[in-house]
Amino acid sequence: MSTTTSASGRIAALLDENSFVEIGAKVTARNTDFNLKQAKTPSDGVVTGYGVIDGNLVYVYAQDASVLGGSVGEMHAKKIAGLYELAVKTGAPVIGLIDSAGLRLEEACDALNAFGEIYAAQAAASGVVPQITAVFGSCGGGLALIPTLTDFTFMEESKAKLFVNSPNAIEGNSTAKCDTASAKFQSEEAGIVDVVADEATIFAQIRELVCMLPANCDTDTSFVECEDDLNRLCDGIENAVADTSIAISMIADDNAFFETKADYAKDMVTGFIKLNGATVGVVANRTAIYDEEGKEVEKFDNALSAKGCEKAASFVNFCDAFEIPVLTLTNVAGFKACKCSEKKLAKAAAKLTYVFANATVPKVNVVIGKAYGTAYSIMNSKALGADMTFAWDSASIGMMDSKLAAKIMCDGKSADEIDACAKDYEALQNSIDAAAARGYVDTIIAPAETRKYLIGAFDMLFTKAVDTVAKKHGAVL
Repeated sequence: MSTTTSASGRIAALLDENSFVEIGAKVTARNTDFNLKQAKTPSDGVVTGYGVIDGNLVYVYAQDASVLGGSVGEMHAKKIAGLYELAVKTGAPVIGLIDSAGLRLEEACDALNAFGEIYAAQAAASGVVPQITAVFGSCGGGLALIPTLTDFTFMEESKAKLFVNSPNAIEGNSTAKCDTASAKFQSEEAGIVDVVADEATIFAQIRELVCMLPANCDTDTSFVECEDDLNRLCDGIENAVADTSIAISMIADDNAFFETKADYAKDMVTGFIKLNGATVGVVANRTAIYDEEGKEVEKFDNALSAKGCEKAASFVNFCDAFEIPVLTLTNVAGFKACKCSEKKLAKAAAKLTYVFANATVPKVNVVIGKAYGTAYSIMNSKALGADMTFAWDSASIGMMDSKLAAKIMCDGKSADEIDACAKDYEALQNSIDAAAARGYVDTIIAPAETRKYLIGAFDMLFTKAVDTVAKKHGAVL
């Protein structure tokens, strides 16, 4: 099968059957230098157009590696930029299917300028329409900025390569030593990629994601009729306090959870669910990962890491831009303590603090375990503007673990006195009842009733409106 068929075939596999309408099919390269006039450049190496996914309008471009390696020339780039202009005008997502050798050297400055036009179009569309990219072949050099300027990135598991500098160009490195262009590296280490899978799974996952997202920042077409029981009990959810991805699935309509960046910063879970048919973004810290048999396969401290904070901050920022309500499940006792994390932790925590405080969408927090110290404060606490705060009846909120607090306050005293102090501290300062008495928790709930209470809270907050201070934009990046 030719790669021309592959570019068109990928679009056909992604969209509803026979829904694709191509734009600019007759466009070819304008440049004639270096014998380009003799080279055939059908569609200038990129198929562009629009179609539907489950009835939702989307704009799609797919690079054709059979035309000069899918390289980006002047007209190639202008087609993509033009597609973005249409998407912004009509308010529909843009999906890019990447397979390119990079910038077309034969077109030099013309191609370079046009490349910048793609960046500009992406920047202008950011926060206006959702942007999704999927990398199937090469995506190197300046092209690597295209998926990182989008909101969600998918990557084919074996053939796709994503890099600014190729692995062999990095001093002291080689592909054999560390393939920095691989899907594994980009998803687990760089945190750029949301989903790594084969082509068929990627198309299915993109379709699922598109149906979760609003069409644009003003219009939410993602609502569906909920057939799940709105009062369904989540029996046993308290056993998932460690692996919150399981808890999130139990809460969701039909137990469906679309997790983003699942392989990166696994101590923090982010993704989308439906509650009563409406999309909700979820953020939850995690202390363990269980396999399908319920066995613990990975373990983490209940502490916020720099990578986890950055992952959560980026996700919440997206949700706020597209008016998607945010839910947090909190079980955190502090910050990760290591030299590597310390380099970026304060700044990353500040970003998370800023986005939660700055977000004007409905915000609901559920304390499912420990909620201690500043780490709790920045996880969508009442102080940062959570509209509703629930707490499981088994949870605790306070400054720190009662035993540690007692040791500090009763330094030099006997073990019995320290134990007595710890019990008093637990009752007076760390109990969920004490937090509720001070207004930091709105309602104490049984874990099994979490879904029912959340649906009620988000329904109540549906008409939330916030007047913000007039300013150009915040300065925390």
